[in-house]
Amino acid sequence: MRWQGQQLGVDDTAALPGMERMDGLVRSVTTPEFAGMTFHEVLCKSALNRVPGVSAMPFDWTVNPYRGCTHACSYCFARKTHEYLDLDYGADFDSQIVVKVNVAEVLRTELRRGSWAREPVMLGTNTDPYQRAEGRYRLMPDIVGALADNGTPFSILTKGTLLRRDLPLLTEAAQQVAVSLAMSIAVFDDALQHSIEPGTPSAEARLETVRAATAAGFRVTVFLMPVMPHLTDSVAVLDDALARIRAAGAARVVYGALHLRPGAKQWFFEWLEREHPHLVSSYRGLYPGVSTSAPKAYRTWLGKRMRPLLRMHRLDGWDEDDHPRGRPQPGLAARTAPASSLGPVRTVGVSASARPRVAPASEPTLF
Repeated sequence: MRWQGQQLGVDDTAALPGMERMDGLVRSVTTPEFAGMTFHEVLCKSALNRVPGVSAMPFDWTVNPYRGCTHACSYCFARKTHEYLDLDYGADFDSQIVVKVNVAEVLRTELRRGSWAREPVMLGTNTDPYQRAEGRYRLMPDIVGALADNGTPFSILTKGTLLRRDLPLLTEAAQQVAVSLAMSIAVFDDALQHSIEPGTPSAEARLETVRAATAAGFRVTVFLMPVMPHLTDSVAVLDDALARIRAAGAARVVYGALHLRPGAKQWFFEWLEREHPHLVSSYRGLYPGVSTSAPKAYRTWLGKRMRPLLRMHRLDGWDEDDHPRGRPQPGLAARTAPASSLGPVRTVGVSASARPRVAPASEPTLF
């Protein structure tokens, strides 16, 4: 194990470029348990992040305990943000992980402010809070505790099966606030998943986590996205995915076509040229120049393909494009009412005394 930057505000000549005077840097850690990865432990000054009003995201507040992500998804939209640290959007994003070791403490302070209106908070919007590093740092239990103790509703979106570790805590938190859980599963073919998301658990492992969360009483959403042209958008692939999602007990599905933002676009095309060179010309036609979204015609075509399949599998679901920011959106707009007003709850596999207070089907939830 190697330690760097033991003192705050002191240049570390052995540190990565751009990290020598990272604000709040405590130390950088490498360990055989995480071969090829470096964790940069920092003391953050803020925990709550306000989502810009121009954003299309249907929520206003986020907490991100990590920067960078060991899931290493080639298409991850957050890759470009690593350049703010003078790190690259490719291999550095996958292996140089910034850990906000004091995030829960700072969050509690911010939540105690008189100006805080207990608006819903989203976890997992930038990088995954249940990536592998969470097994080492255990930041999420204290974050969940801070939000629940304050009466702030929250939602979690993850690809990480480590969520199962915290299900008892999340069930307890849901006695006090509305809690929404979602699992992201884009690829159900093991070989393709290992190629394009090499650091993620398998689809089946994530489905088992959906089953566990459902058994704990949560109405779990599955994010079937990104749907990738010519790779995961055939009827057979989508039908199989929805059948497995339904069998796992998920309540709803959100789907959407691949986005390729700057950074992610370059890294994805490098992967595509290496693994599926015959598709490069098709993708350049779908995502020409600086475009980040699939053409409207493709997204419309995908919706026409998905809607009958959702009905066939008796799944509630929608295209992410159906819910732009600012429009009322059942299933995505957050509850801010106190837990005592949430009404009756449908639960699966839990006793009445342990039922989490998730919003009933007729009420809006974070997903």
